[in-house]
Amino acid sequence: MMDCARYRRSVLADPGDPDPELREHRAHCPECGPYTEGLLRFESRLDRALKVAVPADPKAKAGWGTGTLAPIEAAAKPPRASALRRRNGWLAMAASVAAAAVVVGGLWLSAAGPSLAADVVTHMAGEPQAWRRTDVPVPSNELQEVLRDSHLTLGAGAGMVSYASSCEFRGHRVPHLVVQTASGPATVMVLVHDHVPKSVRFDEQGYRGVIVPVAGHGSLAVLTRGNDADLAAIERVASRVQDSIVWTG
Repeated sequence: MMDCARYRRSVLADPGDPDPELREHRAHCPECGPYTEGLLRFESRLDRALKVAVPADPKAKAGWGTGTLAPIEAAAKPPRASALRRRNGWLAMAASVAAAAVVVGGLWLSAAGPSLAADVVTHMAGEPQAWRRTDVPVPSNELQEVLRDSHLTLGAGAGMVSYASSCEFRGHRVPHLVVQTASGPATVMVLVHDHVPKSVRFDEQGYRGVIVPVAGHGSLAVLTRGNDADLAAIERVASRVQDSIVWTG
């Protein structure tokens, strides 16, 4: 069955897409149904905002610059009232466009978390060797080399780091670590270039995890393999790692 991240990317591209798979997901997902309704309401508002009539050019209407005189009726109208109507027309259109911008900004933020989670999960498939259970830590100098470009160091409170790699992710080099925990290895990705407005839980393609915001430094993704992983335990790992990070720049 289609996951939420793929569904939302599809409906953001075309809210009216009649694809039966999209319709099936929407009918059974308690979150994507309301999400789609909000998106359709936004589309309706945007359509109305774009149809707001633009006030006519006052110079053309009055005959300025054409060598002709404006009609006596037009000249007799108070100029202040005419200017006020034009200004109010432009303000109404600006307000509609601004409201549309706020709505689309909110929709983009709500989709950012699931989309980022999908990319994190996709990245995991490329490094299966990272998931080994082991009691052998990464040498300190190798760990610091991986962390250096992201301007951070990691304290002992994060737990034993058994894997460290500098990976290409969304056009940037990011630290990809594995921390050994009592319930097995947990992957940690420090995403200094990717921001989320609030914590996001995800469960897809055999991985469960969280993405948490890091004020001023992007976000932190922590995930484990297996559909029965305890999300609350994963969140505790994320909190422990976040508290152990020392930012150097």
